[in-house]
Amino acid sequence: MSRVPIHLKVKLPFSWIATRTLFPRLFSQMADLSGMRKPYHSTEDVFDIDHLISLDPLQQFNAWLHEACKDKTILEPNAMALATATKDGVPSVRMILMKGFDVSGFRFFTNYNSRKAIELNTNPRVSLMFYWEPLKKSVRIEGTVEKLSEEKSTEYFSVRPKDSQLGALASNQSSVISGRDALLSKYKELQEQYAQQESVPKPEFWGGYVVKPFAYEFWQGQTNRLHDRLRFRKLREGELLDESVMHKGEDGWVIERLCP
Repeated sequence: MSRVPIHLKVKLPFSWIATRTLFPRLFSQMADLSGMRKPYHSTEDVFDIDHLISLDPLQQFNAWLHEACKDKTILEPNAMALATATKDGVPSVRMILMKGFDVSGFRFFTNYNSRKAIELNTNPRVSLMFYWEPLKKSVRIEGTVEKLSEEKSTEYFSVRPKDSQLGALASNQSSVISGRDALLSKYKELQEQYAQQESVPKPEFWGGYVVKPFAYEFWQGQTNRLHDRLRFRKLREGELLDESVMHKGEDGWVIERLCP
């Protein structure tokens, strides 16, 4: 491949058009990702009904999360994708951090003026997904969302690091700003305002949500792409347990194996 003259490198802006013109081979290679393939689990290492830690999906999730927490290569085992949708079904997804879970559901916190919160207020059906790549495991959760009480939101906000408290106060999340300097300027103003305080009060526009699951899916990757997928769900009204494809779980849950 011929070298690009130095003067062209300096004068041409580093833009999509310039880069594509100067390095056409690079872009043709990037477009073909068919060779990007890593091995997952072997056929001797499967995940089936007999391998469940519990017939309660919350306890099964807890076991997998604990496994992820023990793996030091997973820096944020509580990171999850949150998918929301508008009232008319336009989806959006983003990565957030789960901040707690129990029988009541999965908790997270955000700005009530953010896109996600606006969509949650009009369409409370959501989906969560945890993916722990070193383990080749993921958990997908579907459910409905409710706001946490002001008391619980305030309790969590009070234990956040002060920098995080100031960040929540400085950001009108999802709004358009002129640039990062405007955000930093607001942040510095707040630093000066609360310089003599160990913490800052929770703003009214910030708080938590809890996702109440009605379905879980536990996935384990297989190198031959015959991935293991076990779904927990509740029987629909009037639906009977079909023992040929369903397994009875705890507390009204049924377990089904899905094709990959």
